[in-house]
Amino acid sequence: MRAGSLRNKVVIQQQASTTDDYGQPASTWTDVATVWADIRHQSGLESIKADSPASVVKASIRIRYRTDITAGMRAVHGTTVYDILAPLPDASGKQYTDLACQVVS
Repeated sequence: MRAGSLRNKVVIQQQASTTDDYGQPASTWTDVATVWADIRHQSGLESIKADSPASVVKASIRIRYRTDITAGMRAVHGTTVYDILAPLPDASGKQYTDLACQVVS
């Protein structure tokens, strides 16, 4: 995999359970890894849900080959948060992993 195409720094996060100051269960996001990536936006859709506009952007994020990323994690690039729907590893060459993602706003 050529390093030149990986020009975006992305933080991979997973949800973790903790307790707040009052002892109540709470969830937070913890960093798993910081990686270089190639982010490609594939499509966008805007609709009205619950009487307010919502947009969904589908993206593919290509990173170096990893096996520790699962659906339900998220990728953060700057202020944009991508929900990881499915990791798609390159099984034959083990060079990259594509993350099928979406941004909902």
